[in-house]
Amino acid sequence: MDSQERSAREQQAGELIGEFEDAGVVGVALTYVDNSGITRVKTVPLAKLPAAAAWGVGMSPVFDAFRLDDMILSGTYAGSPVGDLRLHPDIARLTVLAGQPGWAWAPVDRYDQEGEAHPQCSRLLAGRLVDNLAAVGLTARMAFEVEWAVSVGDGDDFVPACQGPAYGMIRVSELSDYSVDLLAALAAEGVRLDQFHPEYGAGQLEISVAAESPVDAADTFVLVRETIRAVSLRHGLRVSFSPKVLVEGVGNGAHVHLSLWSDDTNVMTGGDGEFGLSATAVSFSAGILDRLPALLAVGAPSVASYLRLIPSHWAGAFACWGLENRETALRFVTGPAGNRQQSANLEVKCFDATANPYLVVAGVLAAGLAGLAENAALPAPVESDPASMSATARAAAGIAALPSSLEEAVTAFEKERALQNAFGVELATTIAELRRYEMELFAGASPEEIAALTRWKH
Repeated sequence: MDSQERSAREQQAGELIGEFEDAGVVGVALTYVDNSGITRVKTVPLAKLPAAAAWGVGMSPVFDAFRLDDMILSGTYAGSPVGDLRLHPDIARLTVLAGQPGWAWAPVDRYDQEGEAHPQCSRLLAGRLVDNLAAVGLTARMAFEVEWAVSVGDGDDFVPACQGPAYGMIRVSELSDYSVDLLAALAAEGVRLDQFHPEYGAGQLEISVAAESPVDAADTFVLVRETIRAVSLRHGLRVSFSPKVLVEGVGNGAHVHLSLWSDDTNVMTGGDGEFGLSATAVSFSAGILDRLPALLAVGAPSVASYLRLIPSHWAGAFACWGLENRETALRFVTGPAGNRQQSANLEVKCFDATANPYLVVAGVLAAGLAGLAENAALPAPVESDPASMSATARAAAGIAALPSSLEEAVTAFEKERALQNAFGVELATTIAELRRYEMELFAGASPEEIAALTRWKH
């Protein structure tokens, strides 16, 4: 980062001070997501925002090594108390937080003291993968679905805040004022929503966000999650984004939708492949499918993730794909006839909200780009629940179960060269070491203990 860029950042922030003062903003929350999927923060008074934009805010690199219980890994490339990073807010994403009066928010990129990109900054990594995609003439639009469960009471037990049936209007009535305030807050923040509805699990709700550029999609995921949390607290409610809120429940996912574009053309439709996929879309999708076991180390990165990732629960527990098949890990969505140019997309169903969304973006793009380079092909689509097939039939169709434990996923991640090369040795090593550090935390724990310790962390 040179002096010219610093001056531009300072000027950009300074020009917004008056506007944000008029909006009642006093402090600015500067957030990044660590390798355990926890959103960490430093804040500055509004008047200090221009200086923060230009020179950053100090933060120890030790946070790369934080586990979900705030214990610190002593890792190969992370965990030392020595050193300092600078958190530089992206002023283009500066947002007044409608759920937290007096506050604004911006995501940060992390640089070292010399102005060089920090090798473990997941947001900068995601941006580099977007650039790599552009280098082959493509762009992507992505969106995260956000699922959460709403609880009443102050204790650590989960008590559903609504009792109506799954997907039922009763739940909307029970939480009507809360839902209105949440939708109003997100609208005030400029978040474009496609849907809001009750989900299957106890007290569970879901928001579908409109597609954006990949880094923006990850930013919006963070903003939506923190807005949900803030509005819930103002209503005396507590929320969990955990993949297993209750052991007997279905858990929360964080499905990722992706469409691939060449200029203004959605190449997920209008092609000669299965269901209208273009050759480019086929290879990109195959690259993701082939690497799903390794991608789980970033997309389903907690021990609790594997309590959710089980067959016949719409979690996508098998490495296969299909048209509108909610039991395949990759669900292809054509959209309605007449609107497919805008709506055709691929959904990755096996990820959850313990993930760092920037690592998810980077991993999915790296996998897809590898598929393009290999001219990879998709297997035949699956038209039923793979769990309903015999083991012999699944083997004949080339359908394999995804990893059933975090250890299996990490082992696959360590062997996957496309992800290792994209992430770099420092970040890839830290991710693997940190995942094993979490395994140590939960060694011998029951499913109930795993769910309880994870429930309120993300």
